[in-house]
Amino acid sequence: MKRLIACLLFAPMLAVAAEPAKEIVCRACHGVGGAAPLMGLYPKLNGQNKDYLVSSIKAYKTGQRQGGMAGVMVGQATGLSDAEINELAAYYASQP
Repeated sequence: MKRLIACLLFAPMLAVAAEPAKEIVCRACHGVGGAAPLMGLYPKLNGQNKDYLVSSIKAYKTGQRQGGMAGVMVGQATGLSDAEINELAAYYASQP
């Protein structure tokens, strides 16, 4: 019975992806868990679709996405590997 209660209490926490190491850089503008942007110019990332986040970051990385804060994002995205991009996207997609 105790195990069942523990599973029910902690199951929602297990559904959230682990915080990637590179998330600390994103947090500077997008806030903790991507939920509290520093300024209105920065979008919330929490709960966004994973594929959308992957394509957006890759578009910044290749210079296909421009305007707004693209100058800042190009610098951030350029240093990310495909695995890191996928990890960040999965993390933000899992955030409430």
